[in-house]
Amino acid sequence: MIRIGVNLAAGLGTPGSGNLIDDLVAIARTVAAAGVSTAWLPQGYGYDSIGVLTAVAREVPGIELGTSVVVVQPRHPRVLAGQALTAQAAAHGRFTLGLGVSHPGLLEIYGQPFHRPVAALRTHLDTLLPILDGRRVPGATGIGSDPAGSAVPGAEVRVPVLLGALGPTMLRLAGERTDGTITFLAGPRTIGDHVVPMIGAAARDAGRPAPRVVVGLPVAVTSTPDRIRTELNAEYADYATLPSYRTALDRDDFTRPGAIAVVGDESAVVDQLAAYAALGATDVLVSLVGTAEERARTLHLLGAGPFVHANQPSPPRRVT
Repeated sequence: MIRIGVNLAAGLGTPGSGNLIDDLVAIARTVAAAGVSTAWLPQGYGYDSIGVLTAVAREVPGIELGTSVVVVQPRHPRVLAGQALTAQAAAHGRFTLGLGVSHPGLLEIYGQPFHRPVAALRTHLDTLLPILDGRRVPGATGIGSDPAGSAVPGAEVRVPVLLGALGPTMLRLAGERTDGTITFLAGPRTIGDHVVPMIGAAARDAGRPAPRVVVGLPVAVTSTPDRIRTELNAEYADYATLPSYRTALDRDDFTRPGAIAVVGDESAVVDQLAAYAALGATDVLVSLVGTAEERARTLHLLGAGPFVHANQPSPPRRVT
């Protein structure tokens, strides 16, 4: 079966302490107590997701923590590597770094144009990945070029890296150089006919292990699935206009984004998630939707249901 993760920023409510970090720690505790394998946190325009998860790691043991995703263009790769290694030390090997390149019209908030994003990511990885692996950055000289200078004691377990990839070029890059992909608004046809075969072939050609495929989906155990889909049509309307997501929705013949929801009673939800596993997905990243009662019922199913409850698809190798 498929591995389950939950989006800490969607559908779990806010304890209301007045402190964001305290609230997200409380939410992560709820997710871990339910028996869910992974807690994911997207990067917004306010809090720093890696920093938040570094704090969560110290308070909530036994659960994988991952970003979904950090936009690379505004961050120097050496700075990002230091953040990720610090989070890995705090998490004692339970941290996963999800990266992305944002979208046209959104990156400009950082004062940067959306220009050649794949090339920008490729260049970023040229520096980031060697540091995470404890290797010298190719071409680096002088002060700071010694890999030992970038090491963070306690971060000996390698940081897995996933890319937010949907297009062919990004999927090839993810398969060739990273541990997998995190998707959003990608339905069964996109996952089974496009994402899994493309990233899998790239990984095989590069001599890498089978990639992790994390499928982001809104999920609700509910007796009124049409209501949930209608609500999501409104909530996800802006996302559905972004080119990469629109292409994915069109590939699945989903005219409106609510069609991607995994909804129904417990049996129906289990069957729909199992269908993604049969297509080659390794994980589902759940955004809980619906009423508070529906979200609680869904979280209970996700933690207690017939899913894989483990932090990693395979043991991460140690940095040497």
